[in-house]
Amino acid sequence: MWFLRKRRRRALESTPLTASERSIVARNLVVYGLLAAVDRAELEGKTRVLLAEKSFEGCGGLELDDEHRVTIAAYGALLLLHRDSGYYPVLDSVLVYPTAFLAPVRHPVGNVAAIETEEERLGESSSAGSLVLSWEDALADIEDPGAGISVVIHEFAHQLDEEDSSGEGVPTLQSRAEYKAWHEVFSREYEAHCDDIDRGRRTLLDEYAAESPAEFFAVASEAFFLIPLDLRMRHPDLYRRLADYYRQDPAEWGI
Repeated sequence: MWFLRKRRRRALESTPLTASERSIVARNLVVYGLLAAVDRAELEGKTRVLLAEKSFEGCGGLELDDEHRVTIAAYGALLLLHRDSGYYPVLDSVLVYPTAFLAPVRHPVGNVAAIETEEERLGESSSAGSLVLSWEDALADIEDPGAGISVVIHEFAHQLDEEDSSGEGVPTLQSRAEYKAWHEVFSREYEAHCDDIDRGRRTLLDEYAAESPAEFFAVASEAFFLIPLDLRMRHPDLYRRLADYYRQDPAEWGI
């Protein structure tokens, strides 16, 4: 089975998108036109694998079409460029709502009890196999890339973080030295960000990054791909660690 899947993926990776699909990517993935030709080809191949292997479902009355599927898959592929990836191995389904959606939340009370409520969400990622998005908010982010915010990048970054089931802001790395460097930089940057938020200072990263190390990694990933020059200037060590992990240097794109 592993051999057949690998062969099938290689065939998909070598199959370019159709002209219609490519126009969707060019329109909605702001960095597509900035990539080198070889990287655009790799992104298209990885997009095709995600379209073939993941289930895309409309929720809340939304009828999915290629605009939804191709856009979301292309963003997922962007995070996989230059990496021998498993194509988000814990992800089975991408659920897309027309707008923000309600998600169940458990609030612990004491040591044994919990209160169940619902909270409005723009996106959600689960190690149980699903990624949920608000299409309205995904489009709003696409229309204003300079804000450095993308709910789609955010949730795919969570998927990478959750591949080893920890989801603590430390994705799977290649060596002990990489883990050591990651912990040193991310711990320092996360604590400094939380301190800035507590003191009311303006920050490059969204204040939501202070919620947890996992959210810090996801928010930092948004900035890395959308406002890389700003991130490299304001947080050079953080940028370097993300560049090593993603094996990309988006600051060279000039945005």
